[in-house]
Amino acid sequence: MKVFAPGKLVLTGAYAVLGGAPAIVMATNRGAYADGSRSNPTPSAEVRAALGDVDSPHVDASSLFLGSRKLGLGASSAILVASLAARDAKRDADLSDEKFRASLFERARTAHASAQAGGSGVDVAASVHGGVLEYVPGSAKRRSLPAGTLVHVFACGTSASTSQLRGQVDRFAAVSPAAHRACIDDLEEIAYEAASAVKVASRERFIVAIRRAARSLFRLGEGAGAPIVPKGFDALEELAAATDGAFCVSGAGGGDVAAYVGSVPPSAAFVKRALALGLFEIDVALDEKGVRLAPPPLAFVAGVSGATSTS
Repeated sequence: MKVFAPGKLVLTGAYAVLGGAPAIVMATNRGAYADGSRSNPTPSAEVRAALGDVDSPHVDASSLFLGSRKLGLGASSAILVASLAARDAKRDADLSDEKFRASLFERARTAHASAQAGGSGVDVAASVHGGVLEYVPGSAKRRSLPAGTLVHVFACGTSASTSQLRGQVDRFAAVSPAAHRACIDDLEEIAYEAASAVKVASRERFIVAIRRAARSLFRLGEGAGAPIVPKGFDALEELAAATDGAFCVSGAGGGDVAAYVGSVPPSAAFVKRALALGLFEIDVALDEKGVRLAPPPLAFVAGVSGATSTS
C-alpha cells in the first residue's frame, strides 16, 4: 500500500509567516511515496521524532532531489506526512477525511518542529491538504491563484539550509532589533497584500506583491549577512518585470528553487540569463488532492517545463 504526499512551493510570506502573517503556498506534483509494506532502516529525523524506534515505511522522495541535492520543495515534510499516513492507511484510515487530516497535520507539525527546532508548519500543511493554501501557523484556508497566473519553477545551483538561514536572521534580530523589525514589518505588510490579492483574484496585485517581496528579502539578507537572495537575481527580477512578471526565491531562500510568476511564460532573455547563472527550469505543477493512496511514482525530467496555471 503506497501513500503519496506532495511537496510545496512557498510563493509569498517567507519569514513573515513565523510571526503570524499569511503565506501563500502551493502543493506540488513532486512529492514523497511511502510504502507501508516495506520498512525503512534509516528514517529521517522528522519521522523518528514522530514514531520513535518503531518501524517506519520505506519512502521514495527522489522527485524532490537532483541526485543527492534537495530541491527545496519540502522533502522533509512530504516524507514525514507520507510515512505517518502510510501507517494509518494500514489501519484503514480514510486519508481524505478532514478530521483525519487535521489530526495528521498536528502530529506531523509537532514532529517536524521538534526535529528542526521550530518552523511555521507551512510545508506540512501543503503536504497534508494539497492545493493552494493561505496559511497562518496552525490554520490553512483553501485558495486559488488568480485566473491566468503562470508559475514556472527554477532550480538554483546551490542548496540551502533553512535552519541555518533562520539562525542568521535570529542573530540579526538580537544584534540589531530595530533594523530587523523594519525588515519583518515590510515582509508582513507584503504578505497580507499578497493574501488579499489572491482572495480577490487580482493577478496584477499578486505579481506586484511578489516583486516587492523579492526586494524585501534581499534587504533582510543584507542585514542578516545571509545569502537569502543569491547573486544575480536582481537581473532576473528586472527581466521578469519587463514582461509584467515577478521572480523571487521560494521560502527561506538561499538557493534551492525560485519561482517566476506572471501572465506569460518567461522571456527568452530571462531564460538565457537564468541559464548563465546556473539555474534551470524543472517540471513542477500544482497538486490539488494532498496526501492520498497513490500509484507508483512518476518520472520527472530536469529541464522540462511543467508550469502550473489557472484560467
